[in-house]
Amino acid sequence: MPILEVKNLKKSFGAIHAVQNINFSVGAGEVFTIIGPNGAGKTTTLEMIEGLVTPDQGEIYFGELNWDQHAKTIKQKIGVQPQSSAMFDLLTPEENLNLFATFYDKARPTEEILELINLTDHRNNHVKKLSGGQRQRLAIGLAMISDPDIIFLDEPTTGLDPQARRNIWDIILQLKELGKTTILTTHYMEEAEKLSDRVCIVDQGKVITVDTPSALIEKLTKEREVRLSFLDGSEAAEQANLFSKVLESVSRTERENTSLKLWTTNPEDTLYDLFGFTKEKNYQVEQVSIREMSLEDVFIAFTGKEWRD
Repeated sequence: MPILEVKNLKKSFGAIHAVQNINFSVGAGEVFTIIGPNGAGKTTTLEMIEGLVTPDQGEIYFGELNWDQHAKTIKQKIGVQPQSSAMFDLLTPEENLNLFATFYDKARPTEEILELINLTDHRNNHVKKLSGGQRQRLAIGLAMISDPDIIFLDEPTTGLDPQARRNIWDIILQLKELGKTTILTTHYMEEAEKLSDRVCIVDQGKVITVDTPSALIEKLTKEREVRLSFLDGSEAAEQANLFSKVLESVSRTERENTSLKLWTTNPEDTLYDLFGFTKEKNYQVEQVSIREMSLEDVFIAFTGKEWRD
């Protein structure tokens, strides 16, 4: 049985249909990531699952529990880190954690949480003196204080520098090692690709597709993008372009000045043939690279939009 199951979820705000018939299930211990453009319905979906917003229609099950009959029990089983976290700036991280611990029937030891979120050395500093990354780690710690089975993280790394973002990634991976289930929303494709067991792409309030990152990329295409630049100028690039077009493994090419891009299902054989051609013509290749398809390519293919923060 899934640890979380969402069936036919709908929510409108006046004439705006924010969520339209959302369906998915999450297994225990998964990192399940919801991605989509701004206004796609990600946060509204999360808020309904968390019990903060009442759905117009649909069912939400935590195992055999639902909000109508088991609200108090569910609140003990989930931890929530919203986009805008409420914490007391004039208290320390330790004091905030101790205070939040009193809200629950059981609580994980504050010492363990401080270590998990790497704030032990800052335990006695006032929250207002913490950096943005430290505040975000504390917000996750507050979501963890009840030792929940499921943790909801709504865009936990937005606005953070790359190092602070990776610190959050480490915490999410530690939660997975602890057997926790994490429901994540994010604007960062690399983040979703690296952390997620499965990804749910949402657009215009609907689920577009759900699968593992690797399976989504594989569904998109088996082609790889090969890029070359030539020291011998645009004429060399054009001749290589014409040669590449007749190779069976090459589906299309693009040339710009001294650079050539081509898409191939077999980059090794394609490059072998191409380098044979350049050697025969005595053309000098300055750079060559093979780009793997990414989750961002999947996102653009499914939604038809460029990614925007």
